Amino acid sequence: MSREKSALLWGAVGLLLVLVGGQALVLVGPGLPFGFAGLFALAAVAGGVVAVAAYRFEYRLTRKGQA
Repeated sequence: MSREKSALLWGAVGLLLVLVGGQALVLVGPGLPFGFAGLFALAAVAGGVVAVAAYRFEYRLTRKGQA
């Protein structure tokens, strides 16, 4: 699998993790301190950060034989 595809998939995992956490907060907890538009913006930022981090560090881990 290419590094780009792997990084995008990890970014999607990060995005979905934030969305699921926000939904759990709405269903079980006190609700969101901001609206759903803010939740989607936060999820997009988190997914982007995870994708960039995965792309950047995957090469280092494979070079060291840890991945």
